Amino acid sequence: MDKNISWFIEKQVEKTIHALNQKNMKGIFVKDETELIEVIQSLVAKNSVVGVGDSVTLSETGVLDLLRNGDYAFLDKYKEGITSEEKKGIYIQNFSADTFLCSTNAITEEGELYNIDGNGSRVAPMIYGPKQVIIVTGINKLVRNKEEAEKRTRNYAAPLDAKRLHKDTPCTKMGHCVDCKSPNRICNAFVTISGQLVKDRIKVIIVGKALGY
Repeated sequence: MDKNISWFIEKQVEKTIHALNQKNMKGIFVKDETELIEVIQSLVAKNSVVGVGDSVTLSETGVLDLLRNGDYAFLDKYKEGITSEEKKGIYIQNFSADTFLCSTNAITEEGELYNIDGNGSRVAPMIYGPKQVIIVTGINKLVRNKEEAEKRTRNYAAPLDAKRLHKDTPCTKMGHCVDCKSPNRICNAFVTISGQLVKDRIKVIIVGKALGY
């Protein structure tokens, strides 16, 4: 990577982590997947109950493999042969998990986490329930402010996610959001997390590379 781009990203990460810490959310930077796994292993206790939200990032970085193969009581929503009712049961169990892991659609330099969700099964445990929430995000999701966060999520992350989920929505055909009224839309809950009452309950791990959508 060009040294000037590296410098710019470093400053962006510094601002973001400082803002997160001011809002009772712990910001952590790691350079790659190896460091990420080491940090997660240090934060998540053995034999503890762990849930996850829908996330391309967790799959790309090997976090899902860690949880499946490690000494954790993993609430695996992706396990083969799972039924719709079983998945709904896992969503409810996530609220009482020791740790909930997911990613975020965007994170601002002002220390805000911005997400759009379909049924709320990802954003709801981020807000309330699990003792610890660990959010893993790539540097590609860093933006200046909430306006840029919404623009990024509506016109990039959401259409890609709808495409991944094989949704029949306008954005999967046009490639951008038109604020549709489709019954299949995944843009139903618009959530900004601006801080935490419980200090460091939410931990945001920023990985020094582009990840997910």
